[in-house]
Amino acid sequence: MPRLQRFSSTEIAMFFADHNPPHFHVLGKEGAAQVRIDTLEVMASSGRIDLKEALAWAAENRAFLEEKWAEYSGDGQ
Repeated sequence: MPRLQRFSSTEIAMFFADHNPPHFHVLGKEGAAQVRIDTLEVMASSGRIDLKEALAWAAENRAFLEEKWAEYSGDGQ
């Protein structure tokens, strides 16, 4: 699972060959979330996790996330 960005309390990662829709994972010490790349909608979350910093970064780096999704998932989207 490549880690793409680290923050003070969370990090952004993607899984190889993950399921659609294109998304990334926000991982923290006390929880995790899955977030769609196109809308930044939180698809699932568990535990306690602060998403503010990760979502702000994702909004500014959406093209990078889309590129990495295509690279890691192999679906070319």
